[in-house]
Amino acid sequence: MEIKFAVSTWLWASPFTTEHIALFPKIKKMGFHGVEIAVEDPDLLDLKTIKTALADHQLIPIICGAFGPSRDLTHVDPAIHQECFDYIKRCFDVCNYLDTNFLAGPIYSAVGKARRLSNEDRKKEFDLAVLNLQKVCHQAQRRSLSIAIEPLNRFETDLINTCSDVVKLIQYIDSPSAKILLDSFHMTLEECDLADALKTAGDQLIHIQVSENHRGVPGTGQTHWDRLKTGLTAIDYKGFISIESFTPHIQELADAVCIWKPFTDSQDTFAAQGLSFLKEWIKTP
Repeated sequence: MEIKFAVSTWLWASPFTTEHIALFPKIKKMGFHGVEIAVEDPDLLDLKTIKTALADHQLIPIICGAFGPSRDLTHVDPAIHQECFDYIKRCFDVCNYLDTNFLAGPIYSAVGKARRLSNEDRKKEFDLAVLNLQKVCHQAQRRSLSIAIEPLNRFETDLINTCSDVVKLIQYIDSPSAKILLDSFHMTLEECDLADALKTAGDQLIHIQVSENHRGVPGTGQTHWDRLKTGLTAIDYKGFISIESFTPHIQELADAVCIWKPFTDSQDTFAAQGLSFLKEWIKTP
């Protein structure tokens, strides 16, 4: 496998702004190949400056979206759909400017919609997600981009929880631009077997995010890393593996993801220890 490693800016900052390019030198020095930039507000980004900083530190960017209540393609109000379409368009602008080839995230719905619905209402939301993601994929294809759609655990969404769920979704979308992102944190909650889930995704998988089952440093919890590697090897995965966790030092972000205390003495330590584990894990027979 030709694996490269990245780390999310959410580990240190929220929202990401141009000033946070100050993270890039240490991310590179730690040994990461890329940085996953969480785009919460495109207006906070001076793309020219960010592109220069990425080149200066030889970091490959990955763009991840943030989908809150006002960015919900399954909302009952079409005005909310339009707000989400407008935001996705801005994110596509970022992708094109920074020479990345996909936008990642749970693009189908707002994070935090976890409700008991009737089968009829659930089907309506699924069909609406398909319809609106077909529109998104049409725009993505025109820009030579893909979307990497991420299943979330049952506490964060009631629509797409497993790899089988997202495979079904992209089958209905029926676009070459619809691809898959899997996150080990959500997988440990929702999948019966990590390797089988990865095999289900197959060549549709274009991005992986990892942390521990408790959102902590990779290698410090109960994640079945051996099964994760077995699955990646089986599908000959060649993309990025990106550490994604969140800083407990920004209250709004920490509250949103229910992180109530630090996992390490600093976020730098989190990133460095996580990368050290991943490098040893990926080369272990």
